[in-house]
Amino acid sequence: MIKKIVFVLVSLFMLSNSYAQGKHVFSLGKNDFLLDGKPFRIISGEMHPGRIPKEYWRHRIQMTKAMGCNTIALYVFWNHHETEPGKFDFTSENRNIGDFLKICEEEKMWVLLRPGPYVCGEWDFGGLPSYLLKTPDIKLRCMDSTYLSAVKRYVSRLSAVVKSHLVTNGGNILMVQIENEYGSFGNDRTYLETLHGYWTSNGINTPFYTADGPTPYMLEAGSLPGMAVGLDSGGDPRDFNLAAKTNPGVPVFSSETYPGWLTHWGEKWAKPDTTSLLKEIKFLLDSSHSFNFYVIHGGTNFGFTAGANSFSATQYQPDITSYDYDAPINEQGRATPKYYALRNLISKYIKDVPAIPAPIPAMNIPEIRMQTYSSLWSNLPAPVKSAQPKPFEYYGQNQGMMVYKTKLIGHKSGKLTITEPHDYALIFLNGKFIDTIFRDRGKWTVNLPKTDVANPELEILVEGMGHINFAQFMIDRKGITDRVTLNGMTLMNWEIYPLPFNEKYVTQIKSSAVDTARRGTFFQGSFNLPQTADTYIDMSQYKKGMVWVNGHNLGRYWYVGPQQRLYCPASWLKKGENKVVVFDLLENQAKNIIGKETME
Repeated sequence: MIKKIVFVLVSLFMLSNSYAQGKHVFSLGKNDFLLDGKPFRIISGEMHPGRIPKEYWRHRIQMTKAMGCNTIALYVFWNHHETEPGKFDFTSENRNIGDFLKICEEEKMWVLLRPGPYVCGEWDFGGLPSYLLKTPDIKLRCMDSTYLSAVKRYVSRLSAVVKSHLVTNGGNILMVQIENEYGSFGNDRTYLETLHGYWTSNGINTPFYTADGPTPYMLEAGSLPGMAVGLDSGGDPRDFNLAAKTNPGVPVFSSETYPGWLTHWGEKWAKPDTTSLLKEIKFLLDSSHSFNFYVIHGGTNFGFTAGANSFSATQYQPDITSYDYDAPINEQGRATPKYYALRNLISKYIKDVPAIPAPIPAMNIPEIRMQTYSSLWSNLPAPVKSAQPKPFEYYGQNQGMMVYKTKLIGHKSGKLTITEPHDYALIFLNGKFIDTIFRDRGKWTVNLPKTDVANPELEILVEGMGHINFAQFMIDRKGITDRVTLNGMTLMNWEIYPLPFNEKYVTQIKSSAVDTARRGTFFQGSFNLPQTADTYIDMSQYKKGMVWVNGHNLGRYWYVGPQQRLYCPASWLKKGENKVVVFDLLENQAKNIIGKETME
């Protein structure tokens, strides 16, 4: 009798995994998700439109479906759509969320929408716009009026984009998440309820859910009555029992089941064990729990979109450019051995798993001859004068570079301390390179040598490397965030040169000679292609910087590894002549580069 009941339940779940056109009713039962009144199991794969070239959205969605998933989960990165207050972009390139949702619907995939406003996601500032940091006393993820005013504006604009795609309006969005892992950060349920009110007042009337780690304090602080409970992650019965006890009467699911993990600069590639993953998925399938693979496909932190972690006042761990994540679908969209293992397992529970789409072509590119082109120091804007150094955000700049310059009066040599350098600084004295400072671990002092110059000129070039995206240290302004002292004396009267390193800045770089005593050099090259395909630009001959191909910022590279190759999609290349620009903070000699088919 028990076997018969189990068979009937599993059959219901198997049948419910098919997507049917037309209007449906999705609701929260006491223990199960319900679709048109019947138990429905969500098997979701997460990907982020902002990390994937738009031309590949459909392919990645089809790959997810072919692994046995019936749902796509996605973060919406607020700061990807509103870089300046009130200026929204939901139409250009990979920002067109409406088109992404439409493709999901065309591919008969349901959607879990994760709009933040805070999302984490190893994305710069956890998705929050850095313009918030221009307010000196801003408080985040709480009832701070300045913060909430910006959130309310964002919710209103995004709601207008997604409203027609809600299941309640005949679309495919089943649920919307409130905030993200709030129990890891704060305990203000009034804030969570306020966010819920913002969404509902803008016509978002699907069921909602929260997502938190499976610990008592996180679930108590981060969940709300009447909302489904997501577990990051839910791996055994104790997790589900705890959630049901904390917030009874609603479904519980694993909202982030991790097939891979993130990687910071200077670490080895994260490659979690697949055996334990398969055991966890088997448990979820056998027990008829819904779950979401975070992530099924990671994509790329193009440009300045990579975030950073910090779990102490002096720790700083920036994320690499690749968001491959050791996911089942790799950065370039290929199925990995992990993908096939998961597909094989899920296929034992789910009927009619479709065929795997053909892979996206990739290619090698022969050696590209690079030439020294210009110096950062020959392309400085007019300076802004300031009594004390100020961070990037006070000048409307997110990341990129900034030069801080002053004359030394009084003390002219000795121990120079930057408090605090965010995140990587090069020190120059009278135009000569002295040393570097990296923010991590609080070693922010270098020795300035004596010179024969009456009033030595000090220049500090600072690179922002990604705003912290998780936990308690998210007030993370870039540049020099407090002061600079020499032997304890505070240095005054600064000239500040903002260098956003955006597309406009890079296209206006003028050719110039390069002073080998300095650092901060631009290189350029060109190459011809008879046809296009994906490639990885190999930067192992350079030291630390960023790369643009045909004006597209591929992201950062750094000799500390583990990443030495940057993903370049075929859609950013063209038949005929292509141009590449490299900016390197430390290298002054041009080195040729190549394109490779794979990351490693």
